[in-house]
Amino acid sequence: MKISVVIPSFNRAHTLKRSLDSIYRQTSPVDEVIVVNDGSTDSTRQLIEKHYPQVHLINQPNKGVSAARNAGLVEAKYEWIALLDSDDEWLEDKIKTVREIQTQHPQDVLFHSDEIWIRHGKRVNPMHKHRKSGGFIFSQCLPLCVISPSAVIIHKSVFDQMGGFDETLPACEDYDLWLRLCHLYPVVYIEKPLIIKYGGHTDQLSRQHWGMDRFRIQALHSLLKLSSLSDEQRQLARDMLIKKSRILLKGARKHNNHQILDTFSPLLDQHEAEAC
Repeated sequence: MKISVVIPSFNRAHTLKRSLDSIYRQTSPVDEVIVVNDGSTDSTRQLIEKHYPQVHLINQPNKGVSAARNAGLVEAKYEWIALLDSDDEWLEDKIKTVREIQTQHPQDVLFHSDEIWIRHGKRVNPMHKHRKSGGFIFSQCLPLCVISPSAVIIHKSVFDQMGGFDETLPACEDYDLWLRLCHLYPVVYIEKPLIIKYGGHTDQLSRQHWGMDRFRIQALHSLLKLSSLSDEQRQLARDMLIKKSRILLKGARKHNNHQILDTFSPLLDQHEAEAC
């Protein structure tokens, strides 16, 4: 199991060192580490060049997390892709554990695990809606993102088949990918924490963009164009799109947000008509 790690980073030199150190502490080493410096104006480039010369560093203008991950995917040499966000870290036996589990599931293409959550410097328990699971989890992926990018290792053939992250989405790009993947493939869930996921800081995408369901609705709209959805999956996805759109539009009417009303009202009308 040869593994390339892809880390997108934008002005995260202050946390990137922690992420990289967690990779190099692994009891079973990875085969390649790629950092995509997405137009950072801090010391990211200097940090890598001075302290981590073994890292394959890609410098590009700021294009967003999806474009950064995709750039890393293109450059990756090996058959398995491990993702790590630049503000998270791996526990030291993550790679060893996944390699052991993979030998028991040679046909599977995505592995993920449980995680430890740190918010504002304190450990917290995830809510029930964030509960992780394995198998065919398409229906569980519809309400919100239930797979953390930092927890996954994916066979590169998946990206060759369905493409990478949607670069038109400023957020929820992982939600979009998991829907495209999980409507076709089961996932293997490792029921123990293998990563530490940090939150609460101001540069998180979820804090920079209000109304995150806007992007989930767009992802569902794109998903419904796929001919590979089963009839049941199509109905579940359309029902979720309608539910999320009604809630979003209710809030838009309350706050007199004409941009949201003009954008999402026709979309809701379309899918309500198709549901009849």
